[in-house]
Amino acid sequence: MKFAIYAQNYKPNYKEIIEKLVRALKTHNAKVIFEKEFYKLLVENNVLNSEFDTFSSHTDIDDDTKFFVSIGGDGTLLRAANFVKSKNIPIIGVNAGRLGFLANVQQEAIGFLIPLLFSNQYTLSRRTLLQLNDPDEATSKFNVNFALNEITVTRKNSTSMITVEAYINNEYLATYWADGIIISTPTGSTGYNLSCGGPIITPDSNCLVITPIAPHNLTTRPLIINDRSKIKMKVSSRETQFLLSLDSETAAISNDSEIEISLANHTVNMVEFPSVTFLRTLRSKLLWGEDKRN
Repeated sequence: MKFAIYAQNYKPNYKEIIEKLVRALKTHNAKVIFEKEFYKLLVENNVLNSEFDTFSSHTDIDDDTKFFVSIGGDGTLLRAANFVKSKNIPIIGVNAGRLGFLANVQQEAIGFLIPLLFSNQYTLSRRTLLQLNDPDEATSKFNVNFALNEITVTRKNSTSMITVEAYINNEYLATYWADGIIISTPTGSTGYNLSCGGPIITPDSNCLVITPIAPHNLTTRPLIINDRSKIKMKVSSRETQFLLSLDSETAAISNDSEIEISLANHTVNMVEFPSVTFLRTLRSKLLWGEDKRN
């Protein structure tokens, strides 16, 4: 069984994480490969005492790779999805960051949870992705045309609001006067969407949410729509450009461009352990039920 391991950088606490992870995998005779730049950092910091094969891109990962392990926070896991793309390799998120809704395997649980993979004591949570379908310049601006969390339109270099004319399946929805608009997947609902007052959506829900960022009209509220809907936005502002983001990657787009968004043709599989379900993670991260006055 082959495991690919990736992190964006190296931090002092990664030494213990890697040691626990490699020990658990080697106990079950698993083959381990590391992302090339991360592997260099591990060698420089004397974390590894043996040599491992490496990968640099999506094409270097063989189809027989059973799991992809992301070490870090949710941002790292979003980048991990770029390596997996349409290969359907399940992703395991080991949390070395802060909140960690996606990277929900805690460091102290590695020795207990990782062996469960070898006895099939886990489930796969299928996560939908968004993509750009626009006829204008937007798709050429991004290295990868999909988003696991959200696609966001925001103002650029201005304190003035932007105007976003929104359509769903070519039917006019509304004109938003706001700092921006978030189009979020259920996976992304606990991220930027949540910070802007949007709803939390369970990962198995077949929907998307349109959430305005600081709208001028108080009656403008987040809207949940079917995930098979096609969303079109016409953006204008006082500046010559606005910002378009696919998860953590951002590009400047010419004003008056049209943006078309729909579901991507492929999904990403996240590993979910019996003791680390989505609802349990919500209770833990958001401290639901911790108020002793209840």
